Amino acid sequence: MKSASLQYANALADIVLQQGASDPARKQLVDFGAVYGESAELRNFLASPAVTREAKHGVVEKLVARLGASRIIRNFLFVIVDNRRIQLLPEIVTSFEQVLRQRQGVAEAEVASAVELNAGQKAALVGTLERLTGKKIQAKYSLEPELVGGTVVRIGDTIYDGSLRSRLNQLRMRLAAE
Repeated sequence: MKSASLQYANALADIVLQQGASDPARKQLVDFGAVYGESAELRNFLASPAVTREAKHGVVEKLVARLGASRIIRNFLFVIVDNRRIQLLPEIVTSFEQVLRQRQGVAEAEVASAVELNAGQKAALVGTLERLTGKKIQAKYSLEPELVGGTVVRIGDTIYDGSLRSRLNQLRMRLAAE
């Protein structure tokens, strides 16, 4: 079902990027996805074949209005409800965010450091990563004291390991080989 989620995400991305509404659409879809994820009643209602299409549209319409979502998001939700793909909504949201980042030349970096980085260090690190990747970087930071010092950065499948732990392990292997 991953490919179906990706197809829906790509279709929505085509529309919102064409209309210059990617950021609001992303937020609105994430907000609706959060409401959907939190309510088992809503999930059961929207997935039930016993509930009429009109009733489902009515509930989606009310939720969209309450969340302040656009017609694009409302119509998109109608399509996935009508095609009985609402259960894919969490996957669609994740795929949509990835597709938007990819099309906008943005990469997500997971930065683990031994100590909290200050604003200057974060800015320097992001600048270096942007030069390395040629993309705009959105960084998420976490602390991992077991690194001893330095940082480990993961961007997609690529890992940049500048940790003291890694350097000590390399030194240990070199000394053992001699």
